Amino acid sequence: MPKYIVERLFEVGEDQMPDVSRESNRVLATMPEITWVHSHVVVDESGKVRTFCIYEAPNEEAVRRHAKALGLHTVEGITEIAGDVTPADFPI
Repeated sequence: MPKYIVERLFEVGEDQMPDVSRESNRVLATMPEITWVHSHVVVDESGKVRTFCIYEAPNEEAVRRHAKALGLHTVEGITEIAGDVTPADFPI
């Protein structure tokens, strides 16, 4: 299954993100073809929340359908992940 990284800019503050995440899970429950793997959350100095989320999905359109159903954010980008590496993959 392809993996995608989704960069989002949210219209809510950090304190509202648990509710947004629960809503994301509710939406995902209706979309069994998509799996939310994990997210990195960044809060800028103005309090705006940006996330970098990893999803497994059959295609980019499925990820976009989830984003549209979730609302409360702007998708800044969706990129298919070609692979993963760690420092351990490159020993000295």
